[in-house]
Amino acid sequence: MALSTHIEQLKQKHVELENRLEEAMRHPSIGDDEIAEIKRQKLLLKDKIEQLQH
Repeated sequence: MALSTHIEQLKQKHVELENRLEEAMRHPSIGDDEIAEIKRQKLLLKDKIEQLQH
């Protein structure tokens, strides 16, 4: 798999997590722990993307 393809896949996963986060924040039944986990996953992906781009 080409590096650019891998980066694009990671970016897509980041967008999907952003959508999940927005949805979770609209529902009061979603706990803070779950929201924090989504944010953590987003940060890990962002760091990985930045690492691969440099």
